[in-house]
Amino acid sequence: MDWQPVFAEALDIFVRYLQIDTSNPPGNEKPAARFLGALLEREGIACEYIETAPNREVLVATLKGDGSKGPLMLCNHTDVVPVEAQYWDVPAFEGIIRDGKVYGRGAVDMKGCGVMQLMAFLLLHRQRAHLTRDLVFCAVPDEEAGSVCGMEWLCQHRPDIVDVEFELSEGGGGTPRFGGIDRKIFSIATNEKDICWIRLTAIGTPGHGSRPHDDNSAIHLMRALLRLEDWDRGITFTPETEAYLARLAEAGLIPPLDDRAALEERIRGGPELHAMFLNTLNVTMLNSGIKANVIPAKSEAVIDCRLLPGQTKQDWLRQVRERVADDRITVELYSPDQGEPQAVPWDTELFRTIEAVLHEAMEDAVIVPTMTVGGTDNRFLRERGIPAYGFIPCLLSAAERAGFHGNNEYLTIDNLNMGVELMYEIVRRMVTQP
Repeated sequence: MDWQPVFAEALDIFVRYLQIDTSNPPGNEKPAARFLGALLEREGIACEYIETAPNREVLVATLKGDGSKGPLMLCNHTDVVPVEAQYWDVPAFEGIIRDGKVYGRGAVDMKGCGVMQLMAFLLLHRQRAHLTRDLVFCAVPDEEAGSVCGMEWLCQHRPDIVDVEFELSEGGGGTPRFGGIDRKIFSIATNEKDICWIRLTAIGTPGHGSRPHDDNSAIHLMRALLRLEDWDRGITFTPETEAYLARLAEAGLIPPLDDRAALEERIRGGPELHAMFLNTLNVTMLNSGIKANVIPAKSEAVIDCRLLPGQTKQDWLRQVRERVADDRITVELYSPDQGEPQAVPWDTELFRTIEAVLHEAMEDAVIVPTMTVGGTDNRFLRERGIPAYGFIPCLLSAAERAGFHGNNEYLTIDNLNMGVELMYEIVRRMVTQP
């Protein structure tokens, strides 16, 4: 295949896609669904647009196979997290290209991957390839706010669409360095941590800001938050992380598994790795006070917690209350309870296909099953027993990975091109091989 025209087409689509502001809240993902759908429709591919809420749509398109194998779904989300524009060096919704990088909110999370999936879908259509599986392209809204108007809605109201054998979405990917060593590591996510946002509310006695006061709700809340920040929760190993570490140890990238002291020191050495081994908590929102000279009666904090597999939200709430140890503070669930994430096996045709393609492209690549430390739409398909894998097929640098929900988010053109080529080959093998 002559890849240069394909790369040029992908870059053009990517830039235009980034220019559609789908910040969630409020979402307004319909224009993004229609943009992607128009690209498919102009090539004669039928599209279905499913409204889940006003100005919010799911896009679904299917290339039919001969039915000898079950369908493969390529799933991506069209929404992005909001932007604090004053902290960006470039406009967040213009798709600026600079020094081989494409800047824009959603570049890595996950409009870039959406373009990779779209190009694989279009190329197979143009080649009129004989498919042994249906290939489903599905772009959904609302992933960044819990998927209530996105994948959760789709699973509840249109289960026919998600009746697939395999699914690919975000949640894993590659990195060119690990622990300061130049080594290509590709992680394929087969499970993820549970989203458990909580709210702490402190109640005190209001009063005049000019007088000494010993019942300030803001002070009670701050002390509670500091107790949580100083909480050493130890290191917890799960089946997913044991398998992950075993492959890294085999490649000589971490200490042997039986050297737990050295292993734990290595785990604690970096936040990305450390997050896979404990329940995390980060204060993300604070609200207190009504006026400069009024001591607040009520102060609130929202904490983003992510729980390891096997942990329950109610048990976590109990642990937090015990750590806070203050009757003046209530601890309650802030996010919707959508059940606990379920693990899926990695000994599957899709996992082996990804491995084969990566090893052919990069002989020294290390491929590991992993657990996503954030939340993705994969969890809703895993609940249905579907091997839904998180995997973006490119090598994201530390700076690119920092773009997930960060400032100056970008994807390099080299990574976009790599992702387009690898995604196509993985999908081609999955849907054409008997």
